[in-house]
Amino acid sequence: MTLYYRPLPIPHGRYPLAGGWIRFSQVEILERGRPPRVGNAIPAEVLERLTAPRPALAGLSLDRPRVMGIVNATPDSFSDGGAYDPAGHGRQLIHEGADLLDIGGESTRPGAAEVPVADEIARITPAIRALSGSAPVSVDTRKAPVALAALEAGAAMVNDVSGFDFDPALPPLVAQAQVPVCLMHARGLPATMQDDPCYDDVLLDVYDALEARIRRAEAAGIPRAHIVVDPGIGFGKTQAHNLAILRRISLYHGLGCAILLGVSRKRFIGTIGKAEDPADRSPGTLALTLAAVAQGVQVHRVHDVRGLVQGLRLWQAVNDNEKAE
Repeated sequence: MTLYYRPLPIPHGRYPLAGGWIRFSQVEILERGRPPRVGNAIPAEVLERLTAPRPALAGLSLDRPRVMGIVNATPDSFSDGGAYDPAGHGRQLIHEGADLLDIGGESTRPGAAEVPVADEIARITPAIRALSGSAPVSVDTRKAPVALAALEAGAAMVNDVSGFDFDPALPPLVAQAQVPVCLMHARGLPATMQDDPCYDDVLLDVYDALEARIRRAEAAGIPRAHIVVDPGIGFGKTQAHNLAILRRISLYHGLGCAILLGVSRKRFIGTIGKAEDPADRSPGTLALTLAAVAQGVQVHRVHDVRGLVQGLRLWQAVNDNEKAE
């Protein structure tokens, strides 16, 4: 039976987690069909993956949390579709402290329909051209032609919410371009992904699915050093599934890649936090983000950059043990 090892973060642990700001000494050992148990014996290859510093992402070191600002060049995003000029909004997010931007032209909210390639390109390329000289830009797309146009416009990274499940032409394109890619876990297409999603064990099922996506990317010529993983909160998952992943998200460091988390303004935050309007979900987003930062998650994709940056600064001030001593 396969064993999974989740590092248990503590302030002064023996090992650095992914070369970052969190340390650990023990692991929680997970196994299908058995209760979790805590142990000190960590196989050498597992320890190497858990401790190895993650390579820089589009020139950004990952020894501290990074903020990815969301720029929706879509009229139908669940949160802010059509509410602003994408280039102007991107400049504002950079001013507020975003380390990089994620620009997308196709909504992947539950129930969303596919956007034609030409429309998606037309939506995103002006903003990418306008912003790529000011901050690293990631293109949020599932489609190779869109990714190619974005890279030619100045994008430095691809963020594929399908994890290479949608377009078989995208992996070789990313490999040839030698850019980083985020592979997200999603079950089904946006139009149907929330139709009664089921898992045997969501935490481990998502881990295995991401591992398979990484292997597929490596087979296409993409080195693991260029791969970021995203467990896909809200993509083919219920509220219970989302919470199960967030409670133990440090498990995914065992994949040997940086982790990206996108929880910003998600529906379950509104349900639990009693905030029907997505714009009112920033406090809940911050709470979940800081919980993930405490488990070593490196990249945080958010709408409200100003509030998140402020929260991170306070979290870091409180947890800066060396300066406090």
